[in-house]
Amino acid sequence: MYQKTVLDNGLRIVTKSMPQTNSVSMCIFIGVGSRYEKEKTAGISHFIEHLIFRGTEKRPETRLISEAIEGVGGVLNGGTDKELTVYWCKVPAAHFSVAVDVLSDILLNARFDPADMEKERQIIMEEIKMTNDAPDQRVNHLIDRSLWYGSPLARDVAGTKKTVSAITRDDILAFKQLSYLPSNAVLSVAGNISHQQVIEAVNACLGSWENRRHFHKYRAYKLKQCPPVKIEKRKIEQAHLCLALPGLSRFHPKRYHLDVLNIILGEGMSSRLFNEVRDKLGLAYTIASYAEHLSDTGSLVVYAGVEPKKLSTAIKVITEQMAFFKHEKVSPEELAKAKEMAKGRLLLRMEENRNVASWLGTQEILNNRILTIDDVVAIIDAVTAKDIKEIAGELMISEMLKLAVVGPVNRDEPLEDLLRL
Repeated sequence: MYQKTVLDNGLRIVTKSMPQTNSVSMCIFIGVGSRYEKEKTAGISHFIEHLIFRGTEKRPETRLISEAIEGVGGVLNGGTDKELTVYWCKVPAAHFSVAVDVLSDILLNARFDPADMEKERQIIMEEIKMTNDAPDQRVNHLIDRSLWYGSPLARDVAGTKKTVSAITRDDILAFKQLSYLPSNAVLSVAGNISHQQVIEAVNACLGSWENRRHFHKYRAYKLKQCPPVKIEKRKIEQAHLCLALPGLSRFHPKRYHLDVLNIILGEGMSSRLFNEVRDKLGLAYTIASYAEHLSDTGSLVVYAGVEPKKLSTAIKVITEQMAFFKHEKVSPEELAKAKEMAKGRLLLRMEENRNVASWLGTQEILNNRILTIDDVVAIIDAVTAKDIKEIAGELMISEMLKLAVVGPVNRDEPLEDLLRL
């Protein structure tokens, strides 16, 4: 169970006491990410997340921010995604006050010094180059472009070299003012600490955080047609591919049906894709699938790296495995294994307090409600083989299937005819 308090300024605080641990993890989630951005300032959420760590009046250097946490044995970081931004740290329980002080300081008092901004701009440029140089990451960007064609969801969270180059300090300050508000934030804590201790410490540091009307909204996703195949030719050893279908939002009543299907399809070494593509046929070293759930849409994606000459064969085998679910019911044994895997991995994750803090905060900021572990376990247990076949029938549509490839493959390679489910 967890406890929740809302401060007078609208900041939501959710906590889970874990007295068996020696540490405390704290996350501050802001309800803004890349899909909230205008095209000309794409990457601004990620840019702000980087700059937050650059310095405050109290701690004018990155080193002083890091030392405050690392000096007590803790860790500190942040991250940006399509729909949220998070800042987190984990410290020994006795030093929780340090964590609150540091995270509050960088959140409220970041200087956005022009000189620091130019340095960080170059760092982000290198990050973008690094991602583009990695074919396994690049192919995921390409499949996003196809899946979310015409939407901000299609863009890389980090933006592009062009947009990052053009973002100004005024852009940064204006965007932050509209999104970094207590009513658009959730602070979650898990570890060896009481709810009341958290409330007192957080209220002292963030109780005066001024709230204003929240203006940020994202554009609802609308399906637009685009070519089903994207190929980026590169002189590398492998052909990296992603096959993807539109999926389900996090609010969809059948989202867990798709999650169980995904486990059977491509999660882990006992999945259908691993056994067929790697173990039996030796086509790939890495083969996996994942389901992503956003506020109004989602996706089911398969990734593999294969010998270029065997690309067509790999696509045929993968699509055959995907199509199985719409034509046949999974066996009782396969279904039971997938359910136990889903529940077991959830329970194992929840032994670590940072995962618990993330679990609570993510649900509160994105869903405005929190499912307990028992809630999710009950939902998973209720999934049937019929449910999986039905959701496969709804989603496994040939005309909706997209393919992206990065590798030594010609753009006129006849791959579109292979996209059949």
